Amino acid sequence: MTTVGCLAPAAPGASSVFPAGTASTSQAAGDAARQLAELRVAPRGTMNGYFDAKFPHWSSQGNGCDTREAVLQRDGRDVVTGANCTIKSGTWYSRYDGATWTKSSDVDIDHVVPRANAWVSGASAWTQAQREAFANDLTRPELLTVTDNVNQAKGDRAPEAWKPPLSSAWCGYAADWIAVKHHYQLTVTRAEHDALDTMLATCDEAQR
Repeated sequence: MTTVGCLAPAAPGASSVFPAGTASTSQAAGDAARQLAELRVAPRGTMNGYFDAKFPHWSSQGNGCDTREAVLQRDGRDVVTGANCTIKSGTWYSRYDGATWTKSSDVDIDHVVPRANAWVSGASAWTQAQREAFANDLTRPELLTVTDNVNQAKGDRAPEAWKPPLSSAWCGYAADWIAVKHHYQLTVTRAEHDALDTMLATCDEAQR
């Protein structure tokens, strides 16, 4: 067995705009607010034509790793891998609920902006290659290791319908959602926009 495969592990929540367990800076919160103001508000589109295969995910990342394995290595501590990047052991912190897990089977890789939500906010017009890039994006804060049943409870819901159980995670969650939508030029509904704005207000609360 080898420790780490294609990616070096990072601190828990390192993929987030605001790392887990830390208060956002005023500048970072301001950047998120600015990006939110730049998002186009529009009615949610139709789900017509959507199915999971429209967003090919867990694509190869090289050295035998797929995207899920790469995220588990990035987000975990003391990750040990076997042949073909198989995750053998490690520790993962879920910033949505504050739980820590020692089995990779207990965590999911959350698409912060769910694929179905991306579809109804602009991705239905993308090419298959563009949707695959979105579903496997290791650069933006789109993929995050979280407790499996928390991710399943979230499903495809947007921020007006679901927020992380830990209110201390709202600031980072909203900022991540906004950063992804801003980069991919996806729309938000008015209810979604207002829910994100409310969650961003907790960034200032976390600093006091």
